[in-house]
Amino acid sequence: MNYKSFNVEIKDFIAHIQLSRPQAMNSMNKDFWNELPECVKAIDASGEARVIVLSSTGKHFSAGMDLAVFSDSKAVPMSGDPGRMGENLRRVVLQLQSALSSMEEIRIPVLSAIQGACIGGALDMVCATDSRYCTQDAYFTIKETQLGMTADVGTLQRLPKLMPEGVVRELAYTGRNFSAQEAKNLGFVNEVFENQEALLDGVMTIAAQIAKNSPLAVAGCKEMINFTRDHTVADSLKYMATWQSGMFRPNDMMKTFAAKAQKTDAEFD
Repeated sequence: MNYKSFNVEIKDFIAHIQLSRPQAMNSMNKDFWNELPECVKAIDASGEARVIVLSSTGKHFSAGMDLAVFSDSKAVPMSGDPGRMGENLRRVVLQLQSALSSMEEIRIPVLSAIQGACIGGALDMVCATDSRYCTQDAYFTIKETQLGMTADVGTLQRLPKLMPEGVVRELAYTGRNFSAQEAKNLGFVNEVFENQEALLDGVMTIAAQIAKNSPLAVAGCKEMINFTRDHTVADSLKYMATWQSGMFRPNDMMKTFAAKAQKTDAEFD
C-alpha cells in the first residue's frame, strides 16, 4: 500500500497507519481526504488485520484541515450562481464527512495514538476512532470557531457522545485548548502516556490484545456499540438478537476453549 499521506504496515494482524507529513504538521490535504477511506477500506477488505492503530510522525499529531482543500476554486468555486455554489459546497462537506466515517463503518476497531497538537479536522478524525490515547503534551482544539466557521466534519456530532454535553458546548463556543489530563478526566482519552514512544508501545500492546480475540466477536462488539449509540436500548436489543441469530457460531468458542486448555493462543480465520 503506497500513499502520499500515510505509511502503512501490517504485522501480527495489526495495521499501523501513520500520518507521514511532519514537515507540514500532518495537515489534512486533498491527498489525505482521498486516501484515508481508500486505505482503511482496503485493510478491512483484505482480512489481513484485526485492528488498526492510527498514529502520526513529528512533534504534532495534526494541525487539521489544510486550507488548500477549500481554496481550490475547482472544488469549491467562490463565484457564480449562489444555489449551485451552495449545493456544491454541501457535496464537498459530505465527502469529507464520509472520509472520516469510513473508520466507523469498517469491521475492525481503530485506535488513535495522539501526540502534541490535535487541532480542528484532526479532532474530527480521532472522534471517529474507537478509542483514543495520548501523550502528556497533547492538546485538543475545536479550532473552527476561532476561524469564523462551524466545525462540520464530525466533532460536534460525535464529541457529545464521548463527554458531557455542557463541556462540549463550552469547548465549541470558546475554541479553547483542552489538555491531555482534561481529556482523560472527561473520558475522551483512555490513557495518557509520558512520551510518544511509550504511547505507541502502550497502544500496540492493547491492539495485540484485541488481535488475539475472535475477529468475528470483535466486529460484533463494534457493530453493536455503534448501533446502540444512535438508537434506543429497545431497538438495540432487538438488533443484537437478530445479529446473534445470523452471526453466532460455536466454532470460535470451541477454538478458544481448546486453546485455553492447551495454554496457547487460538488461531482464528
